[in-house]
Amino acid sequence: MAAEGGGKEMNEIKTQFTTREGVYKLLTHSEYSRPNRVPFNSQGSNPVKVSFVNVNDQSGNGDRICFNVGRELYFYIYKGVRKAADLSKPIDKRIYKGTQPTCHDFNHLTATAESVSLLVGFSAGQVQLIDPIKKETSKLFNEERLIDKSRVTCVKWVPGSESLFLVSHASGNMYLYNVEHTCGTTAPHYQLLKQGENFSVHTCKSKSTRNPLLKWTVGEGALNEFAFSPDGKFLACVSQDGFLRVFNFDAVELHGTMKSYFGGLLCVCWSPDGKYIVAGGEDDLVTVWSFLDCRVIARGHGHKSWVSVVAFDHYTTSVEESDPMEFSGSDEDFQDQMIHFGRDRANSTQSRLSKRNSTDSRPVSVTYRFGSVGQDTQLCLWDLTEDILFPHLPLSRTRTHTNVMNATSPPAGATIITNTSSNTTNGNNSGANTPGINSLSTTLPRSNSLPHSASSGGGIGSGIMDSAIATGVSKFATLSLHDRKERHHEKDHKRNHSMGHISSKSSDKLNLLTKTKTDPAKTLGTLLCPRMEDVPLLEPLICKKIAHERLTVLIFLEDCLVTACQEGFICTWARPGKVGLLSSQNQASSPSGTVV
Repeated sequence: MAAEGGGKEMNEIKTQFTTREGVYKLLTHSEYSRPNRVPFNSQGSNPVKVSFVNVNDQSGNGDRICFNVGRELYFYIYKGVRKAADLSKPIDKRIYKGTQPTCHDFNHLTATAESVSLLVGFSAGQVQLIDPIKKETSKLFNEERLIDKSRVTCVKWVPGSESLFLVSHASGNMYLYNVEHTCGTTAPHYQLLKQGENFSVHTCKSKSTRNPLLKWTVGEGALNEFAFSPDGKFLACVSQDGFLRVFNFDAVELHGTMKSYFGGLLCVCWSPDGKYIVAGGEDDLVTVWSFLDCRVIARGHGHKSWVSVVAFDHYTTSVEESDPMEFSGSDEDFQDQMIHFGRDRANSTQSRLSKRNSTDSRPVSVTYRFGSVGQDTQLCLWDLTEDILFPHLPLSRTRTHTNVMNATSPPAGATIITNTSSNTTNGNNSGANTPGINSLSTTLPRSNSLPHSASSGGGIGSGIMDSAIATGVSKFATLSLHDRKERHHEKDHKRNHSMGHISSKSSDKLNLLTKTKTDPAKTLGTLLCPRMEDVPLLEPLICKKIAHERLTVLIFLEDCLVTACQEGFICTWARPGKVGLLSSQNQASSPSGTVV
């Protein structure tokens, strides 16, 4: 891991890294930033965010990029791995006074070479609809801040809609808007539509239809981010109270919840097939949650500070079919929805993702790739493999995916996973406690999960119920510093506070600091928030320091992946085999000669 080696090497910024696919390389000539290329003084500023859209340009160069830096918003042609960035010619540039852009989203459904619809959220609560190609500002929503006065944290078009969009705020509220409707000249009056556990939804009461159409109040504190499922039917929200809440968006019903280990959750994303959700936040962890089982199936520890972005790589997620597949009806229905909404996804991979053979309940060989970036300036890549997804089943084939770090020792804070994790994580209703589990857990490949301890769970019989294990077994520790918790429990979570210093007492105390109605002492050790030893702990495939300032963007594209840091630099990393496209232009297109 990046922590190993120490000293000079730790502070060195990486320009390439290697995975099983090959070498990813930073393309310095494809760096986007403000035209003067001066690092932005980011103190007190909102995170740099990046949005992409393809306008189906006939020239074959249809990608467009939008990013915010401080009070400024830029819109460029994105040349990716093909050509060097020309920062002297933004298609559109805007500088705002009195407020800053915080987030933005393109409508992919309506985008053409002549017109795009871009939503921009602001720190004072407004949302602007602009067309950076026509250089028009068509509408401003919440202009008088009568709907919400707090910062906009996330804005997204509703999938499949040309006019509906959803906006979340630091107030913990979410609002559904229609671009065709006005916001009115008075504060809206609301009528309760539906209420549930820690959430409520109101409709707007007025004689004529006006915005907002709906007001969602979710959890306690800021609603930091939300993401629609690939089929557009479900909505995952992460909040400062540490909860992931997943809703059926149209039915306005709560599908499931999960609680962070401690602190707020900051980011969330869906797997390409909609079966898994990954969330990250102030506990320095990435947490993998099963949509179908509504439970945590794994946690990943690699970051040394808050995780700011998580994203699945649709292009590296792989499926190998070992047998002719017979699918259950529910899976087929699910997949039909997926294919319908998967316009810009890697359909060949997605259409076969994570299928199960209904005759012998054996999974196909599947690997989900996802990535994360954090305030520790590090990029981590993770593989979610079948030994984690289906821990109670024999592997369908000999696994060939290996961790590039298999020669290194695991980090100090994560050395043991007991056999109880095998029993508790396979909480599916059938076949969860088979006699073969204990022997299987000792032979699981280490490719991406830490080794299970062979000696620590010997006294646990295979017939014990999962719930009994979860409540009764508390002496197994995953953290090497667990026995020193008395010395650490008074410490609060600092910016660079590592997982290695977390103890159950300190996390309980920190949880109490968050203003939530849920007692953290009651959630730890339950399905909402399993203890560290109760679920597999993933190691990152790679963990590299790639910036000087905290990272705020991670986007996977077909030829590359894109990262951005708070200094305002947007970096393009060519995928293996894609780096040669730029080499011939490197000399001629050097941006150092750009006149500003």
